[in-house]
Amino acid sequence: MAGQIKMMIDQIIEERSKGNALLVSTTQTKLILKGFDPVKYDASSPDDPAVIARLRQVAADLNVTL
Repeated sequence: MAGQIKMMIDQIIEERSKGNALLVSTTQTKLILKGFDPVKYDASSPDDPAVIARLRQVAADLNVTL
C-alpha cells in the first residue's frame, strides 16, 4: 500500500500538535532533523520497510503511538 509513510508522518504531527500551529511547525522541524521531510513524502511514495521501521522509532522517541 503506497503512502503509508505519509500517513504515519501526518499521524505523528497530528498527535503531537493537537491542532496547535506552533507545535505543528516544531514537530515538522523535529522530523526533518531526524531525516523525514514531510514535504518529500506523498500518497504515492513507495513504502520502504527500513524507512517505516525508522519512523516507528522516531514516533516512540516523540511519545507518539502509531
